[in-house]
Amino acid sequence: MDRRSLRTCLGHFATGVTVVTCEVGGAPHGATVNAFTAVSLDPALVLVSLHRESTAGRHLGGRPFTVNVLREDQDALARHFAGHRTTAPPPRWTRSAAGLAPRLADALATVECSPWAEYDGGDHVLFLGRVEAFDHRGGGRPLVFYQGEFPRLAPLPALATGDPAH
Repeated sequence: MDRRSLRTCLGHFATGVTVVTCEVGGAPHGATVNAFTAVSLDPALVLVSLHRESTAGRHLGGRPFTVNVLREDQDALARHFAGHRTTAPPPRWTRSAAGLAPRLADALATVECSPWAEYDGGDHVLFLGRVEAFDHRGGGRPLVFYQGEFPRLAPLPALATGDPAH
């Protein structure tokens, strides 16, 4: 199977963009991740998938982590945590009252997790986290990744009152 062709095919699925953060040796670390999903509401579980050879994949095992959902104007932050050079200012860090893992100060939403389970996912490791705290800001739009780019979401047209879609 041609991996490049498969990657191109899978790139037709638009995803949100997150930065997964944890603390290692007293310092915050993060990685840009688009493989994130909700798993369960009871118990509250989420999943992130990280390449097993990545620094983030090695750091995350057994550690609390925060999933930071990025806003549409945070593409430079996504590039920073993906290892690309940017002219963006350094990230601003904060902690929640739960204080499990560092958070990005201006994320659209944050989901703070304790480690729940890890599973083999081929060249990736699937990390399940139990949601311990979460927060979200109204009024923002998410950063989206599609075919290697960060396109902007267009506003939805207003529906007429009598529209059967209501």
